[in-house]
Amino acid sequence: MQLRYAMTGLVVVLSLAGCQRTAYDYSSNPNAAPAPLTAQPVPSVQGGQLPPPTGGSQFPAAPASASPMPGAQPGAVASNALDVTKESMVGSWRVNGSCDMFLTLTNLGSGSRGGTRGCVGELTAMGSWEVAGKQVLLKDRSGNQIGSVYKTADNRFEGQTSTGQQISLSR
Repeated sequence: MQLRYAMTGLVVVLSLAGCQRTAYDYSSNPNAAPAPLTAQPVPSVQGGQLPPPTGGSQFPAAPASASPMPGAQPGAVASNALDVTKESMVGSWRVNGSCDMFLTLTNLGSGSRGGTRGCVGELTAMGSWEVAGKQVLLKDRSGNQIGSVYKTADNRFEGQTSTGQQISLSR
């Protein structure tokens, strides 16, 4: 038992013997200060007057109204459409079987934040969405409507963009 205490004490003494102070004492040798760095060349700086700001307002224009898409027959689609809630839309959706759409409940303007990955056309600019009646409105980052879809079956939505591109959402 005494041997165990002796060995423990020896290990502690040896480990402390290896420790030393590593801080540098600048007062011991005043001439040992590091040499200053040399200046590097810098390109010349130009000066001038900035042009006046353009536009009369610092705010963007108000988004267009959320009217039905041109060329669509909203009455025909809406009459067969199923009820939809915001909560049922949240998550990841496959768009036209080729890209992904992500919808959240995070507020963004008058709608909720959303976006796409790998999509082409107008859907690349999608930034938000909202439910209006039986349709889901897709909006760009400025709040302008770029498309709408209606629920046609469980986990399936059909619609089109404002330019007439067909949209099919599925899970």
